[in-house]
Amino acid sequence: MPPAPKRPARPSPSPGAPPISRRRFIASGAGLATSLAACTPRGRMEGSLQRPGMDAGHRWRDGHAPSAAALEDVDVVVVGGGISGLVAARALCAQGRLKVRLLELCDEPGGNSSGGNIAGIPHPWGAHYVPIPSPEAQDLVGLLRELGVVTGIDAAGRPAYREEYLCHDPEERLFLHGRWQDGLVPNLGLSARERAEIGEFLERMNVLRDARGADGRRAFAIPVDASSGDARWRDLDRETFAAWLSREGFRSAPLRWYIDYCCRDDFGMDASKVSAWAGLHYFASRDGLAANAPSHSVLTWPEGNAWLAGRLREPVAVADALRPGVMATRVEALPNAVRVDGWDVRQSRAVGWKARHVVLAVPSFVAARLMSGNRPVATPPVQHAPWLVANLWLDRAPDGRGAPLSWDNVWMEGRGLGYVVANHQFLRRNHDGLVITYYLPLDHAEPQAARREAAAWDWGTARDLVLEDLHRVHPGLGGITRRLDVRVWGHGMATPTPGGIWGGDRNVDGRAGERVWLAHTDHGGISIFEEAHAQGLRAARGILHAQGIS
Repeated sequence: MPPAPKRPARPSPSPGAPPISRRRFIASGAGLATSLAACTPRGRMEGSLQRPGMDAGHRWRDGHAPSAAALEDVDVVVVGGGISGLVAARALCAQGRLKVRLLELCDEPGGNSSGGNIAGIPHPWGAHYVPIPSPEAQDLVGLLRELGVVTGIDAAGRPAYREEYLCHDPEERLFLHGRWQDGLVPNLGLSARERAEIGEFLERMNVLRDARGADGRRAFAIPVDASSGDARWRDLDRETFAAWLSREGFRSAPLRWYIDYCCRDDFGMDASKVSAWAGLHYFASRDGLAANAPSHSVLTWPEGNAWLAGRLREPVAVADALRPGVMATRVEALPNAVRVDGWDVRQSRAVGWKARHVVLAVPSFVAARLMSGNRPVATPPVQHAPWLVANLWLDRAPDGRGAPLSWDNVWMEGRGLGYVVANHQFLRRNHDGLVITYYLPLDHAEPQAARREAAAWDWGTARDLVLEDLHRVHPGLGGITRRLDVRVWGHGMATPTPGGIWGGDRNVDGRAGERVWLAHTDHGGISIFEEAHAQGLRAARGILHAQGIS
């Protein structure tokens, strides 16, 4: 999910420079401050609380899995319409020789890269950017070129990106000591020691970006499987990032806040829960290459990565392969085929397929349940962090001291991870109001407990939780809010806890049987667009090879 799915930019050795980014929670306060209640005209504000796929998913979890009376014969069934499933289905449909079905429980594919629209202003419901790809990510560069995001390659081999898709200035700001500063690395009010420690950490990450193992591969690369197999680096997956930081002498409060923010934003939990390898990968894996942008630049759209999901969806829909509102309930290996049973939520009926191949583009715990009774599916030891994402339609931009309203806006003392401005990427500014997207990883409790708590919320509870946090930097925001929609992602993203990347039953060949292919970021351990793209493309290429199609 989310969320996610901000972006790890190339850190600068100067702590004053604004590099990286990403998102945060503590227990929800029982009572809101009287001043907040007074400035929130609840009779005027509208909104909704959404839990995509939860009801149907819980029914299946509790045993609702009827078998279909008749099966449609197809070549490939792709289960799951997130980015990895869309990438796989798109590549398979592009050949024009295979009958493909993509099953997606929600009405629109995209997973935590989905989006919405308020008053004609599109906005994200989760992941909202893609960093400029590193030189190794040629497959991703190829996709971006096909989608018109890359306009050409210069003589030095550097891609040129469409200017309107590169994040506009000002990109990011941080609220601390009562005002907004440029950039997300704490800079205001630091002691000399704190400033020096931040500079040392960022320089250390610059060095790690170029580190290689005995096998010659980069220590930290994207996709994850391109990283070095050298034990010197992989052994870092055995401890937490917080333990590594303490051992290396990185203890200052501003730096540790910033690192926790980055971990919570990318992984849904702070450095005390995240693997040291994963934490270092966040900072050291990216080295973007572009002809017309700095290496730390990101690509973004008003609706976030839903723009990419929409472009990936188009050829799948044209091929009549998309089946929205359909949940797979069982996958069974047969002699020379695979049976897939499902439930059509819209028509309340069992449906089924007999396929030559199946792609499981779903979280590892879902894949394992679908394949129950077959060959066990490798289930990496990852947790799944729940998230809250809220979209607010405001009458106008909120006030504030210091740096101006930016694409990304974060505050140090908040529960959440701040907000992005959907309007920021519009070339024309004459929209009715402003839409901001607020992110909150529900890491105040163990994931299962946090999911149970969020399942009991009504819209008013969720609304007040969001406004309470925003009130810290924008007092009276409720008074200019016309609409506040909330979406809860129960299993928003994989959190790479120690052992979650290189430990346990790691899937190494992308297979769960002769005809069943795994394609989800869980199997890479990190929930990012690049990993989803690599997983989906690997599965599609494997099937095409098995079918003798080049």
